[in-house]
Amino acid sequence: MSKKIRHRGPDWSGVFECAGAMLSHERLAIIDPLSGKQPLYSSDGRYVLAVNGEIYNHEQLRTELSEEYQFQTRSDCEVLIPLYIKYGADFLERLSGIFAFALYDRQTDKYLVGRDPIGVIPLYEGWDEDGRYYVASELKALEGVCCSYREFLPG
Repeated sequence: MSKKIRHRGPDWSGVFECAGAMLSHERLAIIDPLSGKQPLYSSDGRYVLAVNGEIYNHEQLRTELSEEYQFQTRSDCEVLIPLYIKYGADFLERLSGIFAFALYDRQTDKYLVGRDPIGVIPLYEGWDEDGRYYVASELKALEGVCCSYREFLPG
């Protein structure tokens, strides 16, 4: 799947895989090109995050969260992890930007998928014949893997 969308991020290809989930990311480095490689991991390794987009208010959020969370990178997208830890899924209300993401909790084996309210960044979801769930930034990543797919709605 990841190879089908490699053109979206020629600077880095990263993969996280475990029994319950797999996250891959093709990165075009804009902010923090040296250490902002994805997937991103929480400081304790519990959360894994893949994001496409830009968080406009990341500096303000980073300042607010820096006493409670040890940031691993200067990536604008890393703020999603401590926001989720602090506010749960309601953290989306605090974001200003364009984005699509998948956040995986290794401890509970649950994931959260989200997209900016307007839907600027594309995101699609699909299911294979065994009912496994997939998300991707382009439909062609799901073709040949999923038997059904659709656009992941904004918001």
